[in-house]
Order: sequence, then C-alpha cells, then structure tokens
Amino acid sequence: MTKHIAVTGCSRGLGLALTEGFIARGHRVSGCSRNVERMQQLQRQFGDGHYFEALDISNATHVYQWAETCLKRHGPVDLVINNAAIINPNANMWEVDDQQWSDLVDINIKGVFYVSKAFLKSMVSNNSGVLVNISSGWGRSTSAEVATYCCSKWAIEGLTRSLAQEVPDGVAAIPLNPGIIHTELLESCFGTSATQFPSPSQWAEDAVPFLLELNASDNGQVLTVG
Repeated sequence: MTKHIAVTGCSRGLGLALTEGFIARGHRVSGCSRNVERMQQLQRQFGDGHYFEALDISNATHVYQWAETCLKRHGPVDLVINNAAIINPNANMWEVDDQQWSDLVDINIKGVFYVSKAFLKSMVSNNSGVLVNISSGWGRSTSAEVATYCCSKWAIEGLTRSLAQEVPDGVAAIPLNPGIIHTELLESCFGTSATQFPSPSQWAEDAVPFLLELNASDNGQVLTVG
C-alpha cells in the first residue's frame, strides 16, 4: 500500500536520506526545509507526485498552511517524521549565545509542536496515522557542552510520551532515537571523529523499512533504530 509521508528537514542529512528511501519504495512524500533552492530541486527531481515547500517550522502559520496543502494534494497522512533540528556550537551552558538558544528552542521544540498539531487533527479524525518525533541519545542522557540540545531532545521525549497517552486508538506517537550518524550536526560536536559513524544513506537502509513497519500498536514505545 502506498503511504503518504511527511518529513521535515528534508534538504540534507537524515531527512533527505529518508525522503529518497521512501520515494524509492513507491511512497508519496510531502517535505519541507528552510532551504528554498533545495526544495525547488527536490520538486523538480521527484515531480508532482510529491510536494516540497520551503518554510521555517518555527512559524506556526506557515506550518499550518503547509500541512493543509499536503493533505489537500495527497490525502490523509500515514506517517509524519519530525526530523528538523539544529544544534548550538559546543559551549558551556552559560556561554551559549541568547539568540542561538532562542533559535534552537523555536525549531527543536516549538517547530515539533506546530507540525505535530497540524497533522494530528487529521490523524485523530481518521483514527489512523503514526507520528514519529526524532529524539536523540541526548534526549535520554546528557553530556557537557551540549546542554541546550539535550534540553530540546528531553523536551521531545516528554512531549511525545505524554501525547501517546492522549491520542485515540489507531494513532501512534513515538519518540525515536535514530542512533549516531555522520551528519553535519554530528560534525559540529565530534569534529573529524564523526566520520567513523554510518552515513545517512547507510543508516536509511535500516531506518526506512523500520519506520514503514510502525503502526498503532507501537504507540508510546521509546524506540531506537537498530
């Protein structure tokens, strides 16, 4: 069965690898990213059977408009993946720039809230759909110099686990730790040692079928790819 899948932060890294993997398996993808050029490129590459739009998920109005268009173009969404996130430069918490902290909260927490809310109304109405909020190992543990990122991912864990207790039968809300993957975000923390971990495309070989198999029975499960 062909699924309609919404993916945020799909211009690069995990989001792009997932988008390519889902489309290769015959599914419809609605994607977004702040990168205007990349969204235009993906739309040209994959065609009208999919929908890509440039937007900032920290803008609630734009998120709700995007979700409405996704649903109008491709019908009810079967799987939503809240992947978009940023990280502040490594620093002690008291050294983090105020604006960088504010931007991180806007995208990593508020953005996930807006996207979840935008699609959940349809899911709840249809008693169907899976919402996956990408967490992190740092959403279940802590490390020095990444306090703000840890804070945001712990927030996603709490939000999603609580949400799982609210959704009706047929709907699932799942916090997912993707594992450690060689992305630009990881390079900002690990430097050159990030190269020892799998690339997004390698990761997606396991992640795509894993995500496609999730269903309502997984609601509230605290999951990790692999």
